[in-house]
Order: sequence, then structure tokens, then C-alpha cells
Amino acid sequence: MTIQYTVDLFNPHAHIFKVTLEIPSPEKNGQILSLPAWIPGSYMIRDFAKNVIHIEAKSNNKKVNLEKLDKSTWRADKVESALIIEYQVYAWDLSVRTAHFDMTHAFFNGTSLFLMPHDLENLPCSVYINKPTDKKYSAWKATTALSKKKVDNAGFGLYQAENYDELIDHPVEIGTQSEFEFSVENTVHKVALTGVQRADHERLKQDLTKICQTHCNIFGELPELKEYIFLTMVTGDGYGGLEHRSSTSLLCSRDDLPLLTEPKEPNEKYRNFLGLCSHEYFHTWNIKRIKPEVFLPYNLTTETYTRQLWAFEGITSYYDELALIRSKVISIESYLELLGQTITRVLRGKGRFNQSIAESSFEAWTKFYKQDESAPNTIVSYYAKGALLALCLDLTIRKETKHNKSLDDVMRYLWLNYGKKTIGVPEGKIEDIISDISGIDFTDFFKKYLYGTEDLPLANLLTEVGIGFNLRPTTNVDDKGGKPEKAEEKAPVSFGARLAAHAQGVKVTQVFSGESAELAGLSAGDIIIAINNLQVTKTTIDKVINSYSVNENITIHAFRRDELNVFNLRLKAADFTTCYLNVTDTVDENIINNQKRWLMQ
Repeated sequence: MTIQYTVDLFNPHAHIFKVTLEIPSPEKNGQILSLPAWIPGSYMIRDFAKNVIHIEAKSNNKKVNLEKLDKSTWRADKVESALIIEYQVYAWDLSVRTAHFDMTHAFFNGTSLFLMPHDLENLPCSVYINKPTDKKYSAWKATTALSKKKVDNAGFGLYQAENYDELIDHPVEIGTQSEFEFSVENTVHKVALTGVQRADHERLKQDLTKICQTHCNIFGELPELKEYIFLTMVTGDGYGGLEHRSSTSLLCSRDDLPLLTEPKEPNEKYRNFLGLCSHEYFHTWNIKRIKPEVFLPYNLTTETYTRQLWAFEGITSYYDELALIRSKVISIESYLELLGQTITRVLRGKGRFNQSIAESSFEAWTKFYKQDESAPNTIVSYYAKGALLALCLDLTIRKETKHNKSLDDVMRYLWLNYGKKTIGVPEGKIEDIISDISGIDFTDFFKKYLYGTEDLPLANLLTEVGIGFNLRPTTNVDDKGGKPEKAEEKAPVSFGARLAAHAQGVKVTQVFSGESAELAGLSAGDIIIAINNLQVTKTTIDKVINSYSVNENITIHAFRRDELNVFNLRLKAADFTTCYLNVTDTVDENIINNQKRWLMQ
């Protein structure tokens, strides 16, 4: 028996898909159906069923009662023949996580459109994607990594999946997307660009080929794929990605893509886009196949907790940028700038003293994915600090084994013994594997840095590979770190808050724990209008603040709600939490060789 779905592009003006689900032999006591509450790779309850705006059931052309059991679940009365469910889904979220449909394109994840028939989820599924009937959409085509059964030249027609889990792991893009292909490990890789863009496709092809091959070299092989697709939505301002087993959904700004005039060394925006592609591609192994035991199978009705996201996202975040330098797509200076920015993001947040990255992984559902104004003071990113933990693990293994072993060996072992065999990784097992493969007792290391909140030993480890570790104060609100400060940008004082432009003045968006703004009584949401009786805006406030010295007092006028308040603030010395790295002038051949082996130069 095959569970059959049909997707119709019903109403682009109203952003509505129509889906028909046919179950040839439903459950005898009544068929239960549900839509997932979350999508794998994004650990937050999103309740996709909220977008179902009309649903009905029938059998033998007769209406069947359909009872809603909870926010995401329905039960159809028992019937003696095939059960047909027809429903409409509202799709107006331009993100990689849900669905979006208008006159320019259609995009959907299976978690947003496909109801799961309970107790039948392991049966084969088919999806028929109907071509739009309106002639104005005659140039549209469908792009997806779903297995084709019978489709036309534009990709419309019948697709198939082994089960529901596979069905929902292949997003679909429909429109006039530009496409080009390249090959890695004898497997077709495709890039589909939706939206107005003038990207240099040949440059993208060359750079992505190198990056993808670099990842394949780590694991020794590419998983069995018919093809791999980078589904990319290009907008005026967007950024994000979500991994799938044979594809990824990406959202980027058109400024992130390379132009024909792009220099050999990628600019910052293009470099970030390549890092995004690299990150999602590494997930082809690390989380899509090597995954926590609790994710086999996924329970998409409620939160699924694991303390291992630091490994699946943090290690991935380490390798996504490392692959850029190993593939020689960027220079070592560019890579060190990226690494310095990651270190800066971690050091600037005092939340790293209040939450371990194991806790951050476990609490992703309620804290990392639901950040508020207190986030810098209360949480740490398992992406950023997880990447730095991976760096420290890699450099420690290399140091203690004289570069005979590395984190690469750990990832290859996880692939061959877990991911390739579809065996989930138990909680805590990755730590054991790291110790076993390296021959190093990492018990104390993990106690301090994974389950504890101590700062990582970055400076000492980087020295072993000829990299200098430097800290300086922040120069201005746009200073992301990664570069040494310029002499004219000295910033000896710290205001202690994150600020944003506002029509009335300057809005306080976040206040940092123990810093001047908090001690003065300022809070997130306050609107600063003047400092020492001088009006300030987002463009002038840095200059005004930096005109004062450490320990000077300033008077701030700010609105809280609609009430004007006066705050007395004593400026503190800026903390040295901005990092930049450099290649040292060492003549030690061992250190030089260690660096080359680490970065594969």
C-alpha cells in the first residue's frame, strides 16, 4: 500500500496550497492524522497545523466525520474503503523552515504540507505535484531531491519516498529558478537560485566544488545520494539555512552572491554565504545521518531533548569555516578573521558563565530558539562555543598525538560506525569516542568546558600551530572583531548596552550584566534622547560617549514607556573581549608544519 499525496498550487494571491491525501486502507478503528509541531534541524515548537485553514474527509464520495483531538491532530471515523483527506494550507512565511507561495514562486517543506497517518508512517509515499493551470505560470518548474517516478521536463508529476520520514526531508521549490550543476564524487550537485540575481554561476560552481570535496575527504566518501541540491532563495536582505538528507534550503541576500567582478579573495558577504553552504553540506553526514539516539526515529509532536547539539551544530560550525581555508577558497588571513569573530561573540557574552554548552544544547527549545533581551547575560550559543570547543579538541588531539590523529578521525569513525549504519549516538558516547580514538583522557576537559563554564584554553592551543591570540577593547557598535584596531579608533570606555536606531533617539535593546548601563538603571526598551543635555541619535551616540574618559559621569535622559527618566552613568573601561588572530613569525619548523597539517596548506 502506498500513501498518496497530491499538491495543487491553489491560490497564489491568497498564498494557499491545496493538498489531497489518499489512504487506500486506513486504520480499522478510525484513522488518526497529524502535522508535525517542529521540523528537524530547527529545535523550536512551531505548530505547523496552525496554517491548516480548511480540512475535510470523505470516502466513497461521502463525507466522513473528522474530529480534532488537539492542536495538531485529527481523527477520521472508521470507513470500509479508501479515505481521502482534502485540506488547504496557508503559506506566507519566507523562511527555510515552513512554506511560502505567491505569484513569483512556491516553496514548501513536507512538515508544513503533509499530514502523517498514524501507524502507517513507515509505508511508501507518493506525491503528485500538479502543474499550475494559469498560463502566466507556464515557465514554472519544480526542483526537489525527492525521488522521481514519472515527471515531465519541468519537474511536475509523480515523486516517491520510502516512508513519511523521507517524504518530509525533501523541500520543494517551484518557480523560474536559475539552475546549474557540478559533480562531486561522481554525484550531481545542483544549485537552484530563486529571485532576482546576477550571480557569477561559474565562480559559485568552482568554489562549491572545492568545499564539498573537502568535506567528502574528511569522511572518506559521500553518502549514497542520487543528487544533492542547494535550494537558494535570494532576497534583498535574508540569511539562513536548514539541512536535509539530499539537499539544503538556503536564504541569502543578493549581495551575498559573487558577481562577475568578484575578486579572487571573496568579500565578507560572499565568504559568509560560502560558510553557510559549507555548514549545511557538512550536515549531510553530521545530524542527517550521524544523529542522537533520541532522534531515531524523530518524535515531531513534542520537544526531543539531547545534550549533544554542541557536537552536531558546534562541530559542524567548526568545520564549515575550516573547509573554506582547507579548500583554498579563502586565505589564512580571512580564516583567522572569521575565527576571531567567533571567539569575540563568545567572549562578549557573560551568559557563558551561567550556562554550559551541554545545558545550552538541552535547553535549545526554550532558550536558544526563544532568545529575549537577557540572552547575552544568561545563555551561551552551542553553535559558537561548540565550534570553539571543537577547535580545542582538534588542536589538543593533534598536539598530544603529534598530528597522527585529529578530530577528522573522530568524525570518520562516527560516520562509519553510526551514520552509515543508521545507528543513533547515545548521550555521552561522543566524548567516549573522542577519548578512545585519541588515546587521551578528556574527562577533566569535558568537565570544565562542556559540562562546566570555564573559558576555553584557546591561546595556548593556538600557539602550538603558530597562531597569535590577541584581545582588545571594542571600538564601536559595528566592531565584530577579527581585526586589530586602528590607532584612531581607540575606545577606552564602555557604555554596557546594545543600541539601535529609533525615531525618537536611540533604543536600548540589550543591557549587559554588571556593566555601566545596568548599574545606572537603564533597561532594554528605554529610548535615550540626550546625554549631558545633548541630543543623540544612533549615528552620533558613539562619538558622544567616546568623548568622555573612564570614570567620568554622564547624565542620560531617556523615555521608559511614555515617562521621561534621568539616569546617572559612570563610564567604565572597555573590556578586552574583542579578539583578533595572526600568524606568528615563528621559525620553529615543528610549529610551521603543525599549522600546515591543521589547515592542509
